[in-house]
Amino acid sequence: MTFKEQIKQGIPTTLPPKQEYDTTINHAPKRKEILTDEEKKLALRNALRYFDKEHHSALLPEFAEELEKYGRIYMYRFRPDYKMYARPIDEYPGKSEQAKAIMVMIQNNLDYAVAQHPHELITYGGNGAVFSNWAQYLLTMKYLSEMTDKQTLVMYSGHPMGLFPSHKDAPRVVVTNGMMIPNYSKPDDWEKFNALGVTQYGQMTAGSYMYIGPQGIVHGTTITVLNGFRKIGKSPKGNLFVTAGLGGMSGAQPKAGNIAGCITVCAEVNPKITQVRLDQGWIDEKITDLDELVARVRKAKENEEVVSLAYLGNVVDVWEKFAEEDVYIDLGSDQTSLHNPWAGGYYPVDMSFEESNEMMANNPELFKEKVQETLRRHAKAINKHTEKGTYFFDYGNAFLLEASRAGADVMNPNPTLGREFKYPSYVQDIMGPMCFDYGFGPFRWVCTSGNPEDLAKTDAVACKVLEKIMKKSPEEIQQQMADNIQWIKGAQENKLVVGSQARILYADAEGRMKIAEAFNKAIKKGKIGPVVLGRDHHDVSGTDSPYRETSNIYDGSRFTADMAIHNVIGDSFRGATWVSIHNGGGVGWGEVINGGFGMLLDGSKDASRRLKSMLFWDVNNGIARRSWARNEEAVFAIKRAMEVEKKLKVTLPNIVDDALLENM
Repeated sequence: MTFKEQIKQGIPTTLPPKQEYDTTINHAPKRKEILTDEEKKLALRNALRYFDKEHHSALLPEFAEELEKYGRIYMYRFRPDYKMYARPIDEYPGKSEQAKAIMVMIQNNLDYAVAQHPHELITYGGNGAVFSNWAQYLLTMKYLSEMTDKQTLVMYSGHPMGLFPSHKDAPRVVVTNGMMIPNYSKPDDWEKFNALGVTQYGQMTAGSYMYIGPQGIVHGTTITVLNGFRKIGKSPKGNLFVTAGLGGMSGAQPKAGNIAGCITVCAEVNPKITQVRLDQGWIDEKITDLDELVARVRKAKENEEVVSLAYLGNVVDVWEKFAEEDVYIDLGSDQTSLHNPWAGGYYPVDMSFEESNEMMANNPELFKEKVQETLRRHAKAINKHTEKGTYFFDYGNAFLLEASRAGADVMNPNPTLGREFKYPSYVQDIMGPMCFDYGFGPFRWVCTSGNPEDLAKTDAVACKVLEKIMKKSPEEIQQQMADNIQWIKGAQENKLVVGSQARILYADAEGRMKIAEAFNKAIKKGKIGPVVLGRDHHDVSGTDSPYRETSNIYDGSRFTADMAIHNVIGDSFRGATWVSIHNGGGVGWGEVINGGFGMLLDGSKDASRRLKSMLFWDVNNGIARRSWARNEEAVFAIKRAMEVEKKLKVTLPNIVDDALLENM
């Protein structure tokens, strides 16, 4: 069968041969056993409902074995035999160009070069799934190949519910992931209901098909590191940034350190993924001995090198060794997957990777104890460095939250609302006031032609637009503009493309709309092929996350999720090609609600109309909320937006004199 025929076939009526378990790729760890015997039967019933009854007797023992061995039913037998990658859009079967664009993005998220655990359909973060099993993938692709522009595909946490009649301006796909009743949103609830096959963790962009490989977080980390050094009044040159995590999107940290111009040490416990990052060029050197690491860092400092060093081992050992050897750390953070601490997101110190994985699956309670003990040691070592002047920030991975739950010394001795921890979230001190409050956030695009020349042309277009805007932009946003112009000029030479021909930069509503309109005109003139727009959910208005995206909201509303819900509803009727809303994201199940979108630009008048309507809302919804929280930068930005768009009328806060409250 041809590729198109396989897509249109969906779930095959004749069982394909059973496939061998491929040990050469990175697999998800075994999930802990959490289902009762009755619930296991329910999980099997749920899995078998995708298949004709005549196949149930053959598939039942196979699925039961998967559930026993891996803690999930992935349906490995149904994994396609074609190569998984983002093909040019015209290679996909279908009646709708928008639907084909979504197929491009789904396959990109499952590309072996992009996905963390491709055979388990997990893109990044240890559990950020595009689908829960291969039947869902096959059925979804079939529906997309049949869809017209007057239908909408409803995705129920990985499960394609079906095609429903709609209209051309409705989203082609509506995605939900993990939208639990609040009282059923604890970590073990995810383990249980995911094992049952009724919900999944979509992370922030995996389950909405908008992950573009590590490039997305390379850019965000570059901006964070640059602004982190600015905050402490230092140049990155010759100074040290220490962090952890090379799996999934975290492979971007050393690359971002190189772009920012500092020395980066990034620890990772997984030998396979460390080697992958070295082979891919995301790190410069791999070191396995702590004494050698100390010597190498000292040499790099002496020579003011720009270099990224991966330490194969636990980051706690690095923090402790550097304290013993008096190696000064300028910036410190962590990006292990602590949103998923008990299932492979964070590993205990003084144990091998293999020992940890075995304990995780077979003795989860002891594994949890070891993780929490490690978190206490981790925090203690960090505290020794910060006492000497190190600037440490939580990089939105729930490090401080989980450390506090473990009883680590991370709490602020004089807490205030929003400043409960000793150390700030990077959003609180860096990304929030410097970027999000002004409307600057991740603006992504993917050239669906798959042609690198199209990406180069879009880079040039985006740069030209930003340079023109910057000439008239106010002083308050000049630095953001300059950083992103510098980024886009160096994007090609930094070789950031993994998978699809994609790019990211940070832009405000004006920048996003003008860049998108310039792309649409270029498509209309035949200069480039169709382009998919999107963003990370980690943005101005897409996500309500009290310890990350909305951590610099101090009016008490950071624990509400109205903004994310408003965002996805507003995007859906303003012209997004697909929309998504998730529970989970990068800080943990039950800790965040985040919404995203994708939009196809095809050179049409409809696309021009939609992009203006949707992108303006997508950004200013968040600025309005941030301004109501009395964030000065957001008040400035929303006033400016109202001057540009006379139909925009936003309720502004009246500021109360502090002295009035003090005298109560």
